[in-house]
Amino acid sequence: MNNLKSICVFCGSSEGNDKAIVDVALQLGATMAQRDITLVYGAAKIGIMGKVAQGALDNDGKVIGVIPEFLKLKEVVHLGLTELIVNETMHERKMKMHEISDGFITLPGGFGTFEELFEIITWAQLGLHQKPIGLLNVNGFYDDLIAMLKTMVAKGFLKQENLELLLVDTSVEGLLAQIKDFKPQPVPKWLKVDRT
Repeated sequence: MNNLKSICVFCGSSEGNDKAIVDVALQLGATMAQRDITLVYGAAKIGIMGKVAQGALDNDGKVIGVIPEFLKLKEVVHLGLTELIVNETMHERKMKMHEISDGFITLPGGFGTFEELFEIITWAQLGLHQKPIGLLNVNGFYDDLIAMLKTMVAKGFLKQENLELLLVDTSVEGLLAQIKDFKPQPVPKWLKVDRT
């Protein structure tokens, strides 16, 4: 993945109560900017979302926000972005994020963050894309989720090779290195069907 020009970051619209998560969000945005990687995210200036954007913008990074119209009315939209894309639905938002991103990173968040992560990894499992997907496990936030995924493998509901689609690291540098070195798995034969 040497042509990594943009990464979509999924994360919470709340800041939570763990300063380490806020610090890592700022660091991720800053590091992406320093490496000339465009940040694609959900367009808010609040919460962890806002911190990632701030980290990138404070370091002269390019930031693209994508948000549906109905959330634009409720959320505090970041007005200092490089580009703001407004669409109609949550599904259109995710499709646009996928379309303009070369990879994905998930920071801590709530239901929406989990939903975005699991949809994008399901698309990878189904062979709909071969982009790297990273989980930034800050301060043990995702320890229980990782344990649950291993249980899914042990109980026969998830294949080990599909679990391995999720790149996990505790540091920004480590995760970005994994994403850069990511080599897509071949698409399974049963998925090589004519989709036209």
